[in-house]
Formats: sequence, C-alpha cells, structure tokens
Amino acid sequence: MTIAFTLAAAAGAVLANAMPAPRAASLDTLCTSSSVAGLLPYDAILGVTIVNSTVGVNTGTYNSSGTQYSYCNVTFQYEHDGVSDADVWVQYILPDPSTFKNRYLSTGGGGNAINSGVPTNGLAYGAVGGRTDGGFGGFDAEFDTDGVDVLANGTVNIWVIKLFGYLAHHEMAVLGKQLTRNFYSLDATISTEVTSGDGTTNYVNTTSTETNGTRLYSYYQACSEGGREGWSQLQRFGDQFDGAVVGAPAFRYAHQQANHMFSAVVEQTLDYVPPPCELEAIVTAIIDACDPLDGRTDGVISRSDLCLLNFNLTSVIGTSYYCAASTASSGMGGNGGGSSAPEQSGNVSALGVEVAQTILDGLHDSNGNKAYLSWAIGASFADATSSTYNNATGKWELPDIGIAATWIGRVLLGLQETDMSLTGIDYDQIVDWMYYGWQNYFDTLHTTWPDLSPLNNAGGKVIHYHGEADNSVPVGSSVHYYETVASTMYPSLNYTEAHTALAEWYRLYLIPGAAHCATNSLQPNGPWPTDMLSQVISWVEDGVVPTTLSANVTEGDFIGSQDICAWPLRPYWNSNTSMVCQYDQASIDTWQYTFPAFKLPVW
Repeated sequence: MTIAFTLAAAAGAVLANAMPAPRAASLDTLCTSSSVAGLLPYDAILGVTIVNSTVGVNTGTYNSSGTQYSYCNVTFQYEHDGVSDADVWVQYILPDPSTFKNRYLSTGGGGNAINSGVPTNGLAYGAVGGRTDGGFGGFDAEFDTDGVDVLANGTVNIWVIKLFGYLAHHEMAVLGKQLTRNFYSLDATISTEVTSGDGTTNYVNTTSTETNGTRLYSYYQACSEGGREGWSQLQRFGDQFDGAVVGAPAFRYAHQQANHMFSAVVEQTLDYVPPPCELEAIVTAIIDACDPLDGRTDGVISRSDLCLLNFNLTSVIGTSYYCAASTASSGMGGNGGGSSAPEQSGNVSALGVEVAQTILDGLHDSNGNKAYLSWAIGASFADATSSTYNNATGKWELPDIGIAATWIGRVLLGLQETDMSLTGIDYDQIVDWMYYGWQNYFDTLHTTWPDLSPLNNAGGKVIHYHGEADNSVPVGSSVHYYETVASTMYPSLNYTEAHTALAEWYRLYLIPGAAHCATNSLQPNGPWPTDMLSQVISWVEDGVVPTTLSANVTEGDFIGSQDICAWPLRPYWNSNTSMVCQYDQASIDTWQYTFPAFKLPVW
C-alpha cells in the first residue's frame, strides 16, 4: 500500500538516527571530472537539465591581500526543458576544504552586465562563489547591448528579460548552494519514522542542513544593477540568502533607466546646453557652501538635506569659471565623453542655474505633477555634462542619452538598432515611457516589492547602502524604498516604532559625499565603508548588529575611522570632531516623496 503524506504535518513523526556529515575529502580528490560528475545538483530545480558534455573542472590558486587560496573551478551549462534559446552558463569557485567556512556567496553586475565581479571574491570569506552569464552567450556578454534581448524588430525575447530580471540569479544560487552541500558533504542523512492513520509504519530518508554544525550560510553582495539583482532575490525568495549587502540598487527600473534622458530634455526644453565647466562650477559652489552645514568643514556634504533647506542656487549666478582645453572626460561626468573640448571660461549664467535647478527638482509632467526624483544636491550633473562640442558651429550640443536610449529603443520599443533622437521628446513623453516600462516589466525588471515578510520570517539580514552624492542612481530612490518597506511591514506602528522594528533586520546607510558605488573625486575626504560583507556575516552568524556602519576616511584632515549613521538618523558634528547620529524631522521631511503624475503608488 502506498501512503501519501507531508512530513511537516505527519502525526507521530519521530526524528531518529541523525548521522553526522562526513568530512570532505581533499581538494585534489574532489576536483576531478569524475568526482564532480557525481556531485552536480542534477535534481535541484524542476525543469532544469545540466548538460553533462559542457562540464569543465580544474584546480587553481588565487592571491588576495598576500594570502594564496587554492580552489576548484567548476563550469557547466544548463537548459530549461522545453524552451529553446534559454541555455545558461554558470561558474563556481569552491575553496579548498581546509579553508571552507560553510558559506556560499553570489555577486551581481553593473550597467547591463548580470555579473561584473569574479567568483574568486568568496575565497577570502571561506565561501563558494558563483556567477552566471544570464543566458547571454558568455560571461562577458551583456543584456540589451549584445543583441540578446530582441529577437526581431517588434519582438522582445521575454525569456532573456526574465533571466536578467531575476531567474538566472535564483537558479545560480539554488544550483550553487546544492553543489556546495554535495561537494563538502554538508547534508546529513536522517531517517524519519512516520506512522500513518492505519497504524502502518514507514521510514523516509531526507536531508538536513541545519544539524550537527553543517549549516550552509548563504550571502549576496553587489552594487548598482547588482543591487537591483540582489533585491530581485530578496523580494521573491525570502529564504535564499541569510544576509545581503546591496548598494545603490537600480530598482524601479523603468523610472531609473528613462530618468537618464531627463537632463538632456531639460537642456533641450530650456534651449540652453551649458558648457560642462559651468555646471562643474555650480557643483563646486554647492559643495563649498554646504560643507560646513553638517558641523564639520572637511570638503564633504554629509547633510544634503540641510543643503536643500538652507542653500539657494541663485546665489551662484555670476561665479566665474575656467577649464583648460582637454581631450579627456572630466571628473564631473565628461567634457564630451572623451572628445576634444575647448578652453571654457565665463561666469555662471541665470540659464545655467535654471538648468541645474530644474534637474535637481526632478521630472514633472506638463501639469506640474512630480513623476520622479533626482540626484541629491551636491552630486555632479553627470548626465548633463556628457555634452559634445561642435567645432563647426562653436556650440555645445545635447548630451548622449546612451543607456536611456538603449532601454527605450530596445526593450520598450523592440528595435534591433537604436539611434534615438531627442527631437520632439518632452517631459510628458518621458513620463509615458516610465509608465509603459513600469506596466510591462513590473514582474521582471521593476524590483520594488515592499512586503518583505518572507525574508523577515526566514531571519534574513540586509545592509543597504547608497552614496549621498550618487550621480547615476538617485540616493532618494533607496530612501523611498526603505520608507515604503517600513510603512508596508509595520502599518500599525508610528514612524519611530516602525523604523526601530525594521532596523532589527534591515538597515539603510547613506554614505556622506560618496558617488555611485564608489568614493567621489569631488568630495575625496568622505568615508567609505570597510568590508561590508564581513559586517553582515557578523550580524547573521554572531548576532553583532551594525548599529553604525564602519568606514574609513583616507584623505584630508580627518583621516581614520568614521561611523556612518543608519537611516533615519543623520550625522552631525559638534566642534568638528564629535559626531552624533541625530533625529531631525525637518531633514527627514525633505526625503519624503510622492509622485502624483501617476495614479498608482510608486513603491
């Protein structure tokens, strides 16, 4: 007689004979084609088939900070049953068993790349590292720049979008975690005795990864597009990672990508393309004026909110500027993307300030309704300063809209060749494209689901960081998502109570003066976090809560360690030296956003 049952609900289930996991063999024994062939996670995902003929195995060494690590490199391709042109390559770097610390690590990409880092990143943490090609035809191929996202004019490859949106990273993690368990013999076999309703006794062999010290901890770390990819996993698969470090995520994808067109349309609408040097002078004046507002004069705007409340951009009108002739892009975002630029000099004009202020105000439709947010005051105008100089006319021409044009032309309009002109494009058109992309790719690319109950219930921990002077992904984008999560997860609590509850498992840190996923050449004295992955590992495995984020300052008068406050607390210095993380309601209010250009809530 066959008895159907669910282990979790079976009456009288008794745990017996929990066998300790055997010690893993040596790397040389494990890292062979024949050995790995028996360890691959063939049945880990329903509908996924590993192609045996593609499996590659070899040993290698990697040097990091003076330490040499030995590892096993495993690559293979897998297919989605019944689906053509959806084959994906994955690679896993498995450390020597002597240095393995029961950890798995996924990393993400940037721009249009689904993976930018290399899986050797995990070795220093005793972790198996994984990467995926997303089905794009190679680890160096990219989504929507290598022709993989459009099958023919008007026909977008939805499988590629699904893989890029979330599926490839999920499959990489599931396969990688099971391969890790198999490779290091982490799974302990357990006999479970089940007595059915008619008194018949059965025994079922299952596996456990939480007994006898064999737990596998899993982590994620990436920034920018990789930050979005991380959230695509945390929002959908709550128990996939125990901890994650996500930086400057490019989520709210449809809005974010189209927003890169906004600066050029501002210049077109106002009929003025400022010389890049003029916009650079405006940013320099902002930094000089707003630097001391945080209580310390160090060349860093640590409180862009105080700058927004206290600084009037019109005060910059008349400021002189000068930039020597150059053939290279400037630190402000370019003087023509590397093309020849002449000597630039003059005084900041009222039109130049109007361009800057309109960009900082963010996208509004023709009725004055806010559609999206912009970069924080003090960030460089990178999208606006990628303009080019026309030697024939002696004028600066509208900036390149590369990533926005690619997104709109290929993914929204399904065009194989994209050469988009700004002619006829106004603010309302950008709003329409945002809405269209939001509606069509909400379930794949638009990664802003605010109900993180599965993640919280699984005990996951998240460090979310964002440079306050990010000139690519607006820092307010992260604040808006965090605020949405707080109100969604804890609707019955007041503001302070909700954020206190959320901070127990998810913390947001705004990095003073930092640019996009990196330090900022315009505010070089700012802090940058030190080894955030170690901090989230300590939170997960040892319960060490990162009340503040540890960071270092490497230039200026205040070289050394510096703490970074967790939102909504903001940094303020007393007498230049003593920092406090303060609650400032007026400042917090400047970070609250609504988008009445859309009738639906923008999470």
